[in-house]
Amino acid sequence: MPVYERGNVRVNYEEVGSGFPLLIIPGGGLNASIPLLETSVPFNPMVTYKDDFRCIALDLRNADPGQSSGPLEIDRPWDSYSDDQLGLMDHLGINEFLVMGFCIGGPMIHNLLRLAPERITAAALMQPSGYSPEHPDLFYQNNTRAWGPPLCEKRPEISIDMVHDFLTSMYTNRADFVFTSTRDYVRNLQTPILTAPDNVPAHPHAVAMEVAELAPNSEVTRFPWKDTQEHIDEVVDQVRRFLKQHQPVKA
Repeated sequence: MPVYERGNVRVNYEEVGSGFPLLIIPGGGLNASIPLLETSVPFNPMVTYKDDFRCIALDLRNADPGQSSGPLEIDRPWDSYSDDQLGLMDHLGINEFLVMGFCIGGPMIHNLLRLAPERITAAALMQPSGYSPEHPDLFYQNNTRAWGPPLCEKRPEISIDMVHDFLTSMYTNRADFVFTSTRDYVRNLQTPILTAPDNVPAHPHAVAMEVAELAPNSEVTRFPWKDTQEHIDEVVDQVRRFLKQHQPVKA
């Protein structure tokens, strides 16, 4: 797979298809990576939408199943991932693009919309993660167990104390709503968004629906939608229509 390099950051990515660019952020928390598009999400958009869009997916920096790597930027955890995503699009010569994100891709999309709203023509948030007061330390605990130890083993310069500080900065210090944005920002967001809600502790239904209700240019899929193949297919078609509707028209 091709690699985009920027200083001491290496971003592993993959492209398929042609047409207007669609950036795809896989699910899987901080281990989100291209291989998990085959196993951890209801459908693989790289396969599903390759005839509709130029699909671009990347491994998150330091995801265990992936090949991307870079430093832990403890003071700006979410922004560091956005740097990789926007930097990759710059590297590919892409200014405007659509974006779809699963799970952790939800708060990452909110961060991209905050940092570069003029570049994103529409966004699809699939089973987005968010803060749940019933499970306040869920993401810290999950990543302390499944993400931090393998990273420290592969990267001896990274200590478990650094992992603690990174996760605390990323999740505990931002323990509200979608972690990366405020309700006021979403209330004034003009970018069209589509939400496909879930209802598990890591993907709280209440947060997904609050985003959908606050955002002025918002669309929501059926719920539940992952319970049958028929419902998945229905949502796949709805997302396709939504994304095509909001891609720029050629002059």
